[in-house]
Amino acid sequence: MTEPVAGWPGEFVRSLRVEPGTKITLPGDFDPGQRFGVGKGADADRMLRQGVQLLAEYQERLAAQRTYAVLVVVQGIDAAGKDSTIRHVMSGVNPQGVHVSSFKAPSAGELEHDYLWRHASRLPARGEIAIFNRSHYEEVLVVRVHPEILARETLAPDALGPDLWQRRYREINAFEHYLADNGIRLVKLFLNLSKERQRARFLRRIDQPDKNWKFSASDARERQYWDDYQRAYAEMLSATSTEWAPWYVLPADHKWFTRICAAAVIAQALIEIDPQYPVPDPAERRELARARAELEAEVPAGQRARGSAAKPAARKPRSG
Repeated sequence: MTEPVAGWPGEFVRSLRVEPGTKITLPGDFDPGQRFGVGKGADADRMLRQGVQLLAEYQERLAAQRTYAVLVVVQGIDAAGKDSTIRHVMSGVNPQGVHVSSFKAPSAGELEHDYLWRHASRLPARGEIAIFNRSHYEEVLVVRVHPEILARETLAPDALGPDLWQRRYREINAFEHYLADNGIRLVKLFLNLSKERQRARFLRRIDQPDKNWKFSASDARERQYWDDYQRAYAEMLSATSTEWAPWYVLPADHKWFTRICAAAVIAQALIEIDPQYPVPDPAERRELARARAELEAEVPAGQRARGSAAKPAARKPRSG
């Protein structure tokens, strides 16, 4: 198994964590351009490769054990790099054991249910990793910045009021506590992007024809709510970073560094779970032995079975 080596970014994972019970501000408490002294180049490439390899190895063990599951929540403002981070960090895992759900505005059918319903239906099974690209947290972010969206949710009158957001924080914390109690490890990543870097990325999307599809005029209009979003993100992080589901704030101004941080946090969570390959019991070992005997009996005379652990016969020394 791959073991972390000197310089592995797991050592600064703690610096990315929002300590439960603390109140933070953005960007004051977390610098979007932070790199912890890591330079772009060979060292950064090595760190990401090792992170991807660790994820691949531990994901296989997670799938084999089928006891725990992992839910990775990825939040961030437009152009923070959510899609590319998921694509690069999860590039080495078995796609059969990972599924990504991207949550857009809820459909008419989804609005007929409570706000957590559509997310609960996408949770991972035991042995799986699920990734939420945006998530249930949109209900205390975009809905808070644009409260007119609440009208489409057809909430009962007594569900509205000045304590709406505090109540939703409590509900989300309780929902995540329930998941954690049932073996679903939550890894919550907030990609922390600066306003200037978002502007530069928007311009790149406009100027490069193959990036035009990623940009819409509404993206630029949302920039006028930048301060509102920063306050909403900071309050969300403060209210919902818990011991059972802490938030990690990843610097997002340098995409290559964001990917290293994401790989480090997810890998650290899997290392802490420490899933193990199942050990056959005596009855299963006897069944394996019978299957081996049957397979070896099919080998033509004079040939050794492929995959056999038996040692080949020693060669006779040449005469003369």
